Amino acid sequence: MTDRVAVVGGGILGVAIARELLARRPDAQVTLFEKENRLAAHQTGRNSGVVHAGLYYQPGSNKAVLCRRGVGLLEEFCAQRGIRRVECGKVLVALDDAERARLADIEQRALANGVPGVRTIGPEELRELEPHVRGIAALHSPSTSIVDFAEVTQALAADAVACGAKILLGHEVIGLRSTGTEVVVTARTAGGTYQSAFDQVVACGGLQSDRLAEIIGDGPDPVIMPFRGEYYTLKPERRSLVNGLVYPVPDPRYPFLGVHITPRVDGEVLVGPNAVLALAREGYTWRMVSVRDVTEIARTPAFWRFARRHWRTGIREMHGSLSKRKFVAAARAYIPELSDDDVVPGPAGIRAQALESDGTLVDDFRISVRDRIVVLRNAPSPAATSSLAIAEHVVSTISQMDH
Repeated sequence: MTDRVAVVGGGILGVAIARELLARRPDAQVTLFEKENRLAAHQTGRNSGVVHAGLYYQPGSNKAVLCRRGVGLLEEFCAQRGIRRVECGKVLVALDDAERARLADIEQRALANGVPGVRTIGPEELRELEPHVRGIAALHSPSTSIVDFAEVTQALAADAVACGAKILLGHEVIGLRSTGTEVVVTARTAGGTYQSAFDQVVACGGLQSDRLAEIIGDGPDPVIMPFRGEYYTLKPERRSLVNGLVYPVPDPRYPFLGVHITPRVDGEVLVGPNAVLALAREGYTWRMVSVRDVTEIARTPAFWRFARRHWRTGIREMHGSLSKRKFVAAARAYIPELSDDDVVPGPAGIRAQALESDGTLVDDFRISVRDRIVVLRNAPSPAATSSLAIAEHVVSTISQMDH
């Protein structure tokens, strides 16, 4: 009997999973549901485009293993399909002795994860790589690269469709009902309601992943909190201030990375992001407010526990959002020549960050299985980098469900 599989979510993960399903089961009937009228409309099409090498992740974690496997698969796919990927390299810049000490730990993790060519460099070598960047030391990752993940998603979708996948745009999944032998999927469309039965369902709805999980009775935790990352971009004549990716050293006490400088494959250079709580799951500006989403946040104990722990960081991030001067000052710590006039407002993205009930961030990828349904409950960065490896992992999980 032919397997009927539904994939919910048309970001890079959903599309990669649809493609992998058909690569392994050419006779399967795969249908992908996407509520927007295009693929890669949210996190995939609004991220910074960094192909992460696997520097930070706890060795042996899903993130570490799937990121390293994913990098290789992604590089191979881009080479095969002629998708532009630029190996611009990355420096994690230490501004003081405390940050320099943390570099050693990150270098150990990177080496344990098998990241090639990583080493700590001094201020002179940093200046050779990045003449306008200042710091007392840096960790250099020469293999870190950049790509346009929306372009990768379109190429993956073309593969999936060529193998027989059906992609339904403008189909918002509002119901997933398991009957024991199959799952009935209900979607809302501009023309009414669509309903169909499937043998298995994979839900990778990003910002909506916890809601999809709740529909199937998977419980409320972890809950998704939408954090908006706002960027400025360097004016074209100032793009030469950096050659590659310039990042701060992550502080384990804080949940977010801080402002960094990111060249993109189209030549644009992003400065950012900050991290502010969005007032809508898909609220890319302060003006976008959803009463339902705000009410949900206000009623979530996990959010208040998180806020109590990190309110100082929250206030600092809010200042950066409301004041260009504050925002640019954070980047100027690394590039002293950067002035307020060198940047113009840029894009924004939303990070679907899962919170445990105690208010701590879910750090690793989280995948849950219930009946005939697999739900990706937490897949923030480096999920785009890891997408082809996550697809392998999810399809293997589905295959085990069959036995």
